[in-house]
Amino acid sequence: MKIGCPTEIKPQEFRVGLTPNAAREATGHGHAVVVQRGAGAGAGFADADYEAAGAVLADTAEEVFETADMIVKVKEPQAAERAMLREGQILFTYLHLAPDPVQTRELMQSGATCIAYETVTDERGGLPLLAPMSEVAGRLAPQMGAWTLQKANGGRGVLMGGVPGVGPARVLVVGGGVVGTHAARIAAGMGADVTVLDRSLPRLRYLDDVFGGTFRTGYSSAGLLAEHLEQADMVIGAVLIPGAEAPKLVSRADLARMKPGAALVDVAIDQGGCFETSKATTHADPVYDVDGIMHYCVANMPGAVARTSTIALGNATMPFMLALADKGWRQACADDPHLLAGLNVHAGRLTYYAVGRAQGIDVTSPQVAIKGE
Repeated sequence: MKIGCPTEIKPQEFRVGLTPNAAREATGHGHAVVVQRGAGAGAGFADADYEAAGAVLADTAEEVFETADMIVKVKEPQAAERAMLREGQILFTYLHLAPDPVQTRELMQSGATCIAYETVTDERGGLPLLAPMSEVAGRLAPQMGAWTLQKANGGRGVLMGGVPGVGPARVLVVGGGVVGTHAARIAAGMGADVTVLDRSLPRLRYLDDVFGGTFRTGYSSAGLLAEHLEQADMVIGAVLIPGAEAPKLVSRADLARMKPGAALVDVAIDQGGCFETSKATTHADPVYDVDGIMHYCVANMPGAVARTSTIALGNATMPFMLALADKGWRQACADDPHLLAGLNVHAGRLTYYAVGRAQGIDVTSPQVAIKGE
């Protein structure tokens, strides 16, 4: 199979879909790899690194899309990239389709087979290709929130850890999954007073058992959330429903009960965000003000630490990428139900139920799609 990796073109996206190590593994399996010149520069990988791994360099994204059987990326294809996809081609990347009907429609029109990192599962019910970026985003969230809280950036002017005689920032983390756990750990490590809310009692027990008094936990309810919103200097939205649009847990009316200059960091923005007032921003212009509350809603937070993120993502995606190349997508998905869970679009049909529910589109069973029926 010929595997193609274009340069990411989403604003301020510095990651790359294939590391030189992944390219070396693919060529070692007998596959051809074509990488756009400069694709790895933002993550610290030179063109020479890819050539040493056996990849061929292409001058343009058009060359990559024209020649590759499978396109491996990081972020969802932008409009210009969607226009280059063709029938029968495999796209393996993050998609986040639920809040993006335009992308969904154009991927269906392309006739390509689109497998989304964020819906591939594992035997424990986890999301192994989303987890590394959730870990990165979770660890970044308090850091970015602390920056947003600085007065020069529109925030309350509160220091995360306080100083002797002055209390620390109060941080509320909504969601106790991978993002929330890492966010709470880092915020607590910065000296903040941290509370994590979640609706899974087993998860809350796990957090208490593992982290003890590092941060507090609470069972999420409308009343408890409202109480903590009034006290919070920073709120980190870390709620995920796999493949589906994020629930709106904080309304615009709720902002009125918050402290002026408080910071909202919406890590769920890729799935539409879990604050009603969230809208996607970029690293170039990350923060905006709604009713005196500062919103940080960068849709590709891990892109800020592109080298760490690229290597972590490459470690996770490589086995699946090799399976798709070695076996072809049908056999790879037939052999691995967890990879099959990543199939979102095939031959003009939507194959992921949560996206169909969000957008009112009829869905074809992925099991039917792999049989070619």
